[in-house]
Amino acid sequence: MSISRLLRPALIGAGLLLASAAQAAGWPEKTVTLIVPSAAGGAADLTARTFAQFLGERTGQTVVVEDRPGAGGIVGTNAARNAAPDGYTFLLSTNSTHAANQYLYKNLPYDAQKDFSQVGLLGTFGTVGVVAPGAPYRSVPELVDYARKHPGEVFFGYYSSSSQVPSELFKQRAGIEITGAAYKNITQIITDLRGKQIGFAFVDYLTAMGQIDGKGLIPIAVTGAQAQPAWPEVPTMASYYPDFVVAGWLGLSAPKGTPPDIVERMNAHLQAAVRDPATSDKLRALGLTPESMDVARFDAFVKEDAQRWKEWIRISGIQPQ
Repeated sequence: MSISRLLRPALIGAGLLLASAAQAAGWPEKTVTLIVPSAAGGAADLTARTFAQFLGERTGQTVVVEDRPGAGGIVGTNAARNAAPDGYTFLLSTNSTHAANQYLYKNLPYDAQKDFSQVGLLGTFGTVGVVAPGAPYRSVPELVDYARKHPGEVFFGYYSSSSQVPSELFKQRAGIEITGAAYKNITQIITDLRGKQIGFAFVDYLTAMGQIDGKGLIPIAVTGAQAQPAWPEVPTMASYYPDFVVAGWLGLSAPKGTPPDIVERMNAHLQAAVRDPATSDKLRALGLTPESMDVARFDAFVKEDAQRWKEWIRISGIQPQ
């Protein structure tokens, strides 16, 4: 075998690395798209828009937020998976799309690990259990007592793993008969909750803030490890049931094959956004706790979180659809 033939694979590999570096050198040179796998106006959408503004100002390029809701985040995630891996399309990935969904759906059309390069974290969040002002209970113990006296008559709403799993865990830990009602979006849950069509729900902090501040809903507990600063008097679920901590996160992922140099540069922008006082304040106002990680740590974090959600879903007794 000739030396040239032996060297050919190495030369090809070097050429690909040089091409990737050259591609990243001028990045971004055109519009960047952030796909959000949920509806406009929600926590994920507003978080993406906050980062998009920061990224646009920092790079001088237009950053478009494209909402692709549906099927628990599957529609938008699959759209990002099928996008060209050229560094101009990213997914606002979540604990639902990249951790819980693989245990909630039998035929998931994507693999969060094989089909994506994990880019970085923007922040974490908990959920808050809420009830209507006219409900016959205003605390977790009162809700448990009511459910035991009225088995099968209390319904909870959910629209994603973030809102379904805490309710199912609550059901198991409290030993009560309550029934889940699936909704397409969180707005419908709030409407039916206030109309007393359902008894309670766990919703993200952003959605809850306006309702709680306006006295439209009453908070009874949060699922984070600590109290939410906006409602310091609201207890944690862990104060009633040890180790009852369910947290979510928002970050960025890219289609597999996206140049590593671009992934690293986008990660640097994410970390800069978290450090920027104005941007981090906006994220906190959305109920997010800003937090950043380098690419390797975020990749490990996503894998670890998948195992956490696997266990939560197992304990909850939720069967894959």
